[in-house]
Amino acid sequence: MRLLVFDPFRGAAGDMVTAALLHLGADREAVVTAMASVVGEPEITLVDRSGIRALSLKTRARPVRRTFDEVINRVNGACAPEETIAMAIRVFERIERAEREIHGEPAHFHEVGADDAVADVVGACTAFGSLAPDGCVVLPVSLGGGSISCSHGTYPVPAPATLAILRESGLAVSFGTAADGELCTPTGAALLSEFSTLPYIRDLRYSVLTVGYGAGSRNPEDVPNVLRAMVAESTEPMETDTVDILETNVDDVSAEVIAYTFSRLMDEGAYDVSAFPCTMKKGRPGHLIRVVAPEGYGGRLASVMATELGTLGIRCIQAVHRFAAERSVREVPVTIQGRERMVHVKCGLLRGKIFSLKAEYDDTSAIARETGLPVRIIARMAESMAWELVRKSD
Repeated sequence: MRLLVFDPFRGAAGDMVTAALLHLGADREAVVTAMASVVGEPEITLVDRSGIRALSLKTRARPVRRTFDEVINRVNGACAPEETIAMAIRVFERIERAEREIHGEPAHFHEVGADDAVADVVGACTAFGSLAPDGCVVLPVSLGGGSISCSHGTYPVPAPATLAILRESGLAVSFGTAADGELCTPTGAALLSEFSTLPYIRDLRYSVLTVGYGAGSRNPEDVPNVLRAMVAESTEPMETDTVDILETNVDDVSAEVIAYTFSRLMDEGAYDVSAFPCTMKKGRPGHLIRVVAPEGYGGRLASVMATELGTLGIRCIQAVHRFAAERSVREVPVTIQGRERMVHVKCGLLRGKIFSLKAEYDDTSAIARETGLPVRIIARMAESMAWELVRKSD
Protein backbone atom coordinates (compact mmCIF):
# COMPACT_ATOMS: atom_id res chain seq x y z
CA MET A 1 0.00 0.00 0.00
CA ARG A 2 1.37 3.40 -1.03
CA LEU A 3 0.88 5.77 1.88
CA LEU A 4 1.13 9.51 2.36
CA VAL A 5 2.45 10.18 5.87
CA PHE A 6 2.35 13.62 7.51
CA ASP A 7 4.69 14.33 10.43
CA PRO A 8 3.49 17.66 11.89
CA PHE A 9 6.17 17.83 14.61
CA ARG A 10 5.99 21.63 14.30
CA GLY A 11 2.29 21.77 13.54
CA ALA A 12 0.71 22.66 10.23
CA ALA A 13 -0.75 25.60 8.32
CA GLY A 14 -2.38 25.71 4.90
CA ASP A 15 0.70 27.03 3.10
CA MET A 16 2.93 24.46 4.82
CA VAL A 17 0.69 21.57 3.75
CA THR A 18 0.61 22.70 0.12
CA ALA A 19 4.36 23.36 0.04
CA ALA A 20 5.20 19.99 1.62
CA LEU A 21 3.13 18.14 -0.98
CA LEU A 22 4.76 20.10 -3.80
CA HIS A 23 8.23 19.32 -2.41
CA LEU A 24 7.13 15.69 -2.25
CA GLY A 25 6.42 15.64 -5.99
CA ALA A 26 2.82 16.81 -6.45
CA ASP A 27 1.88 18.23 -9.86
CA ARG A 28 3.21 21.79 -9.61
CA GLU A 29 1.52 23.05 -12.77
CA ALA A 30 -1.89 21.77 -11.65
CA VAL A 31 -1.47 23.30 -8.18
CA VAL A 32 -0.37 26.70 -9.50
CA THR A 33 -3.23 26.74 -12.03
CA ALA A 34 -5.81 25.88 -9.36
CA MET A 35 -4.52 28.48 -6.90
CA ALA A 36 -4.25 31.17 -9.59
CA SER A 37 -7.88 30.57 -10.57
CA VAL A 38 -9.16 31.52 -7.11
CA VAL A 39 -6.68 34.21 -6.00
CA GLY A 40 -3.56 34.64 -8.11
CA GLU A 41 -0.38 32.82 -9.03
CA PRO A 42 1.52 31.88 -5.85
CA GLU A 43 5.19 32.53 -5.17
CA ILE A 44 7.06 29.26 -4.57
CA THR A 45 10.68 29.40 -3.39
CA LEU A 46 13.28 27.09 -1.86
CA VAL A 47 14.28 28.30 1.62
CA ASP A 48 16.40 27.19 4.57
CA ARG A 49 14.82 26.37 7.93
CA SER A 50 17.51 25.59 10.51
CA GLY A 51 19.59 23.75 7.94
CA ILE A 52 16.71 21.96 6.19
CA ARG A 53 15.85 22.88 2.63
CA ALA A 54 12.11 23.34 2.31
CA LEU A 55 9.60 24.88 -0.07
CA SER A 56 7.95 28.12 0.95
CA LEU A 57 4.63 29.15 -0.59
CA LYS A 58 3.09 32.63 -0.53
CA THR A 59 -0.33 33.22 -2.08
CA ARG A 60 0.06 37.00 -2.61
CA ALA A 61 -3.57 37.30 -1.56
CA ARG A 62 -5.16 40.59 -0.53
CA PRO A 63 -6.42 40.85 3.08
CA VAL A 64 -10.06 40.23 2.16
CA ARG A 65 -12.54 38.53 4.49
CA ARG A 66 -15.35 36.48 2.99
CA THR A 67 -18.44 34.73 4.33
CA PHE A 68 -18.76 30.96 4.20
CA ASP A 69 -21.08 31.13 1.18
CA GLU A 70 -18.65 33.45 -0.62
CA VAL A 71 -15.79 31.07 0.10
CA ILE A 72 -17.74 28.09 -1.28
CA ASN A 73 -18.68 30.04 -4.43
CA ARG A 74 -15.03 30.90 -4.93
CA VAL A 75 -13.96 27.28 -4.46
CA ASN A 76 -16.62 26.10 -6.91
CA GLY A 77 -15.08 28.36 -9.54
CA ALA A 78 -11.60 26.88 -9.17
CA CYS A 79 -9.84 25.42 -12.19
CA ALA A 80 -9.52 21.96 -10.65
CA PRO A 81 -11.06 18.47 -10.97
CA GLU A 82 -14.53 17.94 -9.47
CA GLU A 83 -13.20 15.63 -6.76
CA THR A 84 -10.64 18.26 -5.75
CA ILE A 85 -13.32 20.95 -5.47
CA ALA A 86 -15.53 18.59 -3.44
CA MET A 87 -12.62 17.86 -1.07
CA ALA A 88 -11.86 21.58 -0.65
CA ILE A 89 -15.51 22.26 0.17
CA ARG A 90 -15.43 19.51 2.82
CA VAL A 91 -12.36 21.17 4.36
CA PHE A 92 -14.21 24.47 4.72
CA GLU A 93 -17.29 22.66 6.02
CA ARG A 94 -15.09 21.26 8.81
CA ILE A 95 -13.99 24.78 9.68
CA GLU A 96 -17.54 26.10 9.48
CA ARG A 97 -18.83 23.38 11.81
CA ALA A 98 -16.09 24.24 14.30
CA GLU A 99 -16.90 27.95 14.16
CA ARG A 100 -20.62 27.23 14.58
CA GLU A 101 -19.91 24.99 17.57
CA ILE A 102 -17.88 27.74 19.23
CA HIS A 103 -19.80 30.88 18.32
CA GLY A 104 -23.28 29.56 17.60
CA GLU A 105 -25.52 30.66 14.74
CA PRO A 106 -24.67 32.31 12.46
CA ALA A 107 -21.14 30.92 12.39
CA HIS A 108 -18.29 33.42 12.36
CA PHE A 109 -15.85 33.01 9.49
CA HIS A 110 -13.01 35.46 9.95
CA GLU A 111 -9.33 34.54 9.47
CA VAL A 112 -10.12 31.27 7.68
CA GLY A 113 -12.37 33.16 5.24
CA ALA A 114 -9.43 35.14 3.87
CA ASP A 115 -8.34 34.69 0.28
CA ASP A 116 -5.01 33.15 1.28
CA ALA A 117 -6.86 30.37 3.12
CA VAL A 118 -9.02 29.72 0.05
CA ALA A 119 -5.91 29.47 -2.15
CA ASP A 120 -4.08 27.24 0.35
CA VAL A 121 -6.98 24.79 0.65
CA VAL A 122 -7.56 24.56 -3.09
CA GLY A 123 -3.82 24.16 -3.68
CA ALA A 124 -3.40 21.50 -0.99
CA CYS A 125 -6.38 19.46 -2.23
CA THR A 126 -5.09 19.65 -5.81
CA ALA A 127 -1.65 18.49 -4.68
CA PHE A 128 -3.12 15.64 -2.63
CA GLY A 129 -5.23 14.51 -5.58
CA SER A 130 -2.25 14.50 -7.93
CA LEU A 131 -0.28 12.24 -5.57
CA ALA A 132 -3.27 9.86 -5.29
CA PRO A 133 -2.08 7.80 -2.28
CA ASP A 134 -3.79 4.56 -1.29
CA GLY A 135 -4.09 5.89 2.23
CA CYS A 136 -2.96 8.75 4.45
CA VAL A 137 -1.62 8.62 8.00
CA VAL A 138 -1.16 11.69 10.21
CA LEU A 139 1.31 11.42 13.07
CA PRO A 140 0.58 13.36 16.31
CA VAL A 141 -0.02 17.05 15.60
CA SER A 142 2.01 19.56 17.65
CA LEU A 143 -0.27 22.40 18.73
CA GLY A 144 2.14 24.78 20.45
CA GLY A 145 1.31 26.98 23.43
CA GLY A 146 1.00 30.52 24.70
CA SER A 147 -1.66 32.82 23.26
CA ILE A 148 -2.66 34.46 19.98
CA SER A 149 -4.51 37.60 18.95
CA CYS A 150 -7.46 37.10 16.63
CA SER A 151 -10.75 38.73 15.65
CA HIS A 152 -12.30 37.97 19.06
CA GLY A 153 -9.32 39.15 21.14
CA THR A 154 -6.57 37.17 22.85
CA TYR A 155 -7.07 33.42 22.95
CA PRO A 156 -5.00 30.53 24.32
CA VAL A 157 -3.19 28.25 21.88
CA PRO A 158 -4.52 26.18 20.24
CA ALA A 159 -7.27 28.39 18.81
CA PRO A 160 -10.75 27.13 19.74
CA ALA A 161 -11.55 26.31 16.10
CA THR A 162 -8.34 24.28 15.74
CA LEU A 163 -9.19 22.27 18.84
CA ALA A 164 -12.78 21.66 17.70
CA ILE A 165 -11.63 20.43 14.27
CA LEU A 166 -9.06 18.05 15.75
CA ARG A 167 -11.53 16.79 18.36
CA GLU A 168 -13.99 15.90 15.61
CA SER A 169 -11.38 14.13 13.49
CA GLY A 170 -9.81 12.22 16.38
CA LEU A 171 -6.23 12.95 15.28
CA ALA A 172 -3.59 12.51 17.99
CA VAL A 173 -2.16 15.79 19.32
CA SER A 174 0.57 17.07 21.64
CA PHE A 175 0.79 20.38 23.48
CA GLY A 176 3.86 22.60 23.66
CA THR A 177 5.06 25.61 25.63
CA ALA A 178 4.43 29.34 25.45
CA ALA A 179 7.71 29.73 23.57
CA ASP A 180 6.28 27.70 20.68
CA GLY A 181 3.38 30.02 19.94
CA GLU A 182 0.69 28.78 17.57
CA LEU A 183 1.95 25.78 15.59
CA CYS A 184 -1.27 24.44 14.08
CA THR A 185 -3.85 26.72 12.45
CA PRO A 186 -7.53 25.88 11.81
CA THR A 187 -6.80 25.56 8.09
CA GLY A 188 -3.88 23.20 8.73
CA ALA A 189 -5.97 21.13 11.15
CA ALA A 190 -8.88 20.89 8.69
CA LEU A 191 -6.62 19.80 5.82
CA LEU A 192 -4.88 17.08 7.86
CA SER A 193 -8.25 15.90 9.18
CA GLU A 194 -9.70 15.66 5.67
CA PHE A 195 -6.66 13.87 4.24
CA SER A 196 -6.38 11.32 7.06
CA THR A 197 -7.86 7.96 6.09
CA LEU A 198 -5.96 5.54 8.32
CA PRO A 199 -5.41 5.59 12.08
CA TYR A 200 -1.97 6.38 13.49
CA ILE A 201 -0.41 3.09 14.63
CA ARG A 202 2.78 3.56 16.62
CA ASP A 203 4.51 0.36 15.52
CA LEU A 204 3.39 0.40 11.88
CA ARG A 205 6.30 -0.49 9.58
CA TYR A 206 6.85 1.12 6.20
CA SER A 207 9.70 2.00 3.87
CA VAL A 208 10.09 5.69 2.99
CA LEU A 209 10.23 6.44 -0.75
CA THR A 210 10.36 10.26 -0.87
CA VAL A 211 10.35 13.11 1.66
CA GLY A 212 9.14 16.69 1.32
CA TYR A 213 9.28 19.72 3.62
CA GLY A 214 6.89 22.67 3.70
CA ALA A 215 8.29 25.79 5.37
CA GLY A 216 6.45 27.90 7.90
CA SER A 217 6.81 31.67 7.83
CA ARG A 218 8.85 31.86 11.05
CA ASN A 219 12.51 30.76 11.11
CA PRO A 220 13.69 30.08 14.68
CA GLU A 221 17.34 29.16 15.11
CA ASP A 222 16.92 26.14 17.37
CA VAL A 223 14.31 24.06 15.52
CA PRO A 224 13.29 23.67 11.85
CA ASN A 225 9.86 25.22 11.37
CA VAL A 226 8.69 22.78 8.70
CA LEU A 227 5.94 20.27 8.03
CA ARG A 228 7.44 16.94 6.98
CA ALA A 229 5.57 14.69 4.54
CA MET A 230 6.56 11.30 3.20
CA VAL A 231 5.45 8.89 0.52
CA ALA A 232 5.93 5.44 1.99
CA GLU A 233 5.32 1.85 1.06
CA SER A 234 3.66 -0.19 3.77
CA THR A 235 5.55 -3.43 4.46
CA GLU A 236 2.57 -5.01 6.18
CA PRO A 237 -1.15 -5.15 5.37
CA MET A 238 -3.14 -2.21 6.75
CA GLU A 239 -6.48 -3.98 6.76
CA THR A 240 -7.11 -6.26 9.69
CA ASP A 241 -9.73 -8.91 10.28
CA THR A 242 -11.20 -6.93 13.19
CA VAL A 243 -13.52 -3.93 13.21
CA ASP A 244 -15.18 -1.68 15.77
CA ILE A 245 -18.97 -1.47 15.85
CA LEU A 246 -20.70 1.69 17.10
CA GLU A 247 -24.41 1.79 17.96
CA THR A 248 -26.86 4.33 19.25
CA ASN A 249 -30.66 4.67 19.42
CA VAL A 250 -32.32 7.89 18.28
CA ASP A 251 -35.97 8.93 18.24
CA ASP A 252 -35.86 12.68 17.66
CA VAL A 253 -34.01 13.18 14.38
CA SER A 254 -35.38 13.41 10.85
CA ALA A 255 -34.60 11.13 7.94
CA GLU A 256 -32.66 13.98 6.32
CA VAL A 257 -30.40 14.32 9.37
CA ILE A 258 -29.78 10.57 9.41
CA ALA A 259 -28.92 10.61 5.69
CA TYR A 260 -26.49 13.49 6.17
CA THR A 261 -24.89 11.74 9.15
CA PHE A 262 -24.39 8.63 7.01
CA SER A 263 -22.53 10.74 4.46
CA ARG A 264 -20.34 12.32 7.15
CA LEU A 265 -19.49 8.96 8.68
CA MET A 266 -18.49 7.47 5.32
CA ASP A 267 -16.36 10.54 4.56
CA GLU A 268 -14.62 10.05 7.91
CA GLY A 269 -13.66 6.46 7.10
CA ALA A 270 -16.54 4.21 8.21
CA TYR A 271 -16.74 0.89 6.36
CA ASP A 272 -20.54 0.78 6.49
CA VAL A 273 -23.47 2.57 8.11
CA SER A 274 -27.05 1.35 8.55
CA ALA A 275 -30.28 2.30 10.31
CA PHE A 276 -32.94 -0.11 11.62
CA PRO A 277 -36.47 0.85 12.75
CA CYS A 278 -37.01 -0.04 16.39
CA THR A 279 -39.36 0.58 19.29
CA MET A 280 -37.75 2.47 22.15
CA LYS A 281 -38.82 2.99 25.75
CA LYS A 282 -42.36 4.27 26.36
CA GLY A 283 -43.30 2.82 22.96
CA ARG A 284 -41.61 5.58 20.99
CA PRO A 285 -40.63 4.70 17.39
CA GLY A 286 -36.97 5.28 16.62
CA HIS A 287 -33.91 4.01 14.77
CA LEU A 288 -30.91 1.94 15.74
CA ILE A 289 -27.88 3.48 14.00
CA ARG A 290 -25.03 1.03 13.48
CA VAL A 291 -21.56 1.92 12.17
CA VAL A 292 -18.90 -0.58 11.12
CA ALA A 293 -15.53 1.14 11.53
CA PRO A 294 -11.85 0.34 11.08
CA GLU A 295 -10.24 -0.75 14.32
CA GLY A 296 -9.15 2.34 16.25
CA TYR A 297 -11.62 4.70 14.56
CA GLY A 298 -14.23 4.44 17.31
CA GLY A 299 -13.55 7.77 19.02
CA ARG A 300 -13.35 9.66 15.75
CA LEU A 301 -16.67 8.35 14.41
CA ALA A 302 -18.45 8.50 17.76
CA SER A 303 -17.70 12.23 17.78
CA VAL A 304 -19.45 12.60 14.42
CA MET A 305 -22.47 10.61 15.64
CA ALA A 306 -22.77 12.71 18.80
CA THR A 307 -22.38 16.00 16.92
CA GLU A 308 -24.79 15.26 14.08
CA LEU A 309 -27.42 13.15 15.87
CA GLY A 310 -27.31 14.84 19.27
CA THR A 311 -27.18 11.42 20.93
CA LEU A 312 -25.86 11.29 24.49
CA GLY A 313 -24.67 7.68 24.51
CA ILE A 314 -22.88 5.53 21.94
CA ARG A 315 -22.05 1.88 22.46
CA CYS A 316 -18.66 0.82 21.14
CA ILE A 317 -18.03 -2.88 20.59
CA GLN A 318 -14.31 -3.17 19.97
CA ALA A 319 -12.19 -5.68 18.05
CA VAL A 320 -15.00 -7.71 16.47
CA HIS A 321 -13.69 -10.41 14.14
CA ARG A 322 -14.94 -10.23 10.56
CA PHE A 323 -14.52 -12.31 7.45
CA ALA A 324 -12.90 -10.15 4.75
CA ALA A 325 -12.59 -11.51 1.24
CA GLU A 326 -9.74 -10.43 -0.99
CA ARG A 327 -10.68 -7.48 -3.18
CA SER A 328 -9.44 -5.88 -6.33
CA VAL A 329 -10.74 -3.33 -8.81
CA ARG A 330 -10.69 -3.73 -12.59
CA GLU A 331 -11.42 -1.26 -15.36
CA VAL A 332 -13.94 -2.74 -17.79
CA PRO A 333 -14.67 -1.27 -21.26
CA VAL A 334 -18.40 -0.98 -21.98
CA THR A 335 -19.88 0.25 -25.27
CA ILE A 336 -22.97 2.38 -24.61
CA GLN A 337 -24.78 4.32 -27.33
CA GLY A 338 -21.91 3.70 -29.71
CA ARG A 339 -19.20 5.01 -27.39
CA GLU A 340 -16.76 2.99 -25.31
CA ARG A 341 -16.60 3.97 -21.66
CA MET A 342 -14.50 2.61 -18.81
CA VAL A 343 -16.27 1.40 -15.65
CA HIS A 344 -14.49 0.34 -12.46
CA VAL A 345 -15.73 -3.03 -11.21
CA LYS A 346 -14.98 -4.30 -7.70
CA CYS A 347 -13.99 -7.97 -7.59
CA GLY A 348 -14.37 -10.28 -4.60
CA LEU A 349 -11.99 -13.26 -4.48
CA LEU A 350 -11.74 -16.48 -2.49
CA ARG A 351 -8.50 -18.44 -2.79
CA GLY A 352 -7.66 -16.43 -5.89
CA LYS A 353 -10.99 -17.09 -7.65
CA ILE A 354 -13.48 -14.30 -8.38
CA PHE A 355 -16.89 -14.98 -6.83
CA SER A 356 -18.39 -11.47 -6.92
CA LEU A 357 -18.38 -8.54 -9.35
CA LYS A 358 -20.01 -5.18 -8.70
CA ALA A 359 -19.82 -2.05 -10.83
CA GLU A 360 -18.80 1.10 -8.96
CA TYR A 361 -21.76 3.39 -8.38
CA ASP A 362 -19.87 6.64 -9.08
CA ASP A 363 -18.99 5.44 -12.59
CA THR A 364 -22.40 4.01 -13.44
CA SER A 365 -24.32 7.02 -12.10
CA ALA A 366 -22.14 9.43 -14.09
CA ILE A 367 -22.81 7.46 -17.29
CA ALA A 368 -26.52 7.24 -16.47
CA ARG A 369 -26.75 11.02 -16.11
CA GLU A 370 -24.92 11.50 -19.40
CA THR A 371 -26.87 8.94 -21.43
CA GLY A 372 -30.29 9.03 -19.79
CA LEU A 373 -30.24 5.27 -19.27
CA PRO A 374 -31.20 3.76 -15.88
CA VAL A 375 -28.22 3.24 -13.60
CA ARG A 376 -29.19 -0.41 -13.02
CA ILE A 377 -28.92 -1.06 -16.77
CA ILE A 378 -25.45 0.51 -16.90
CA ALA A 379 -24.34 -1.58 -13.92
CA ARG A 380 -25.72 -4.78 -15.46
CA MET A 381 -23.89 -4.13 -18.75
CA ALA A 382 -20.59 -3.46 -16.96
CA GLU A 383 -20.89 -6.53 -14.75
CA SER A 384 -21.83 -8.75 -17.72
CA MET A 385 -18.76 -7.58 -19.60
CA ALA A 386 -16.62 -8.13 -16.49
CA TRP A 387 -17.86 -11.73 -16.12
CA GLU A 388 -17.16 -12.33 -19.81
CA LEU A 389 -13.59 -11.11 -19.36
CA VAL A 390 -13.19 -13.34 -16.29
CA ARG A 391 -14.37 -16.39 -18.25
CA LYS A 392 -11.93 -15.61 -21.05
CA SER A 393 -9.03 -15.24 -18.63
CA ASP A 394 -9.88 -18.58 -17.01
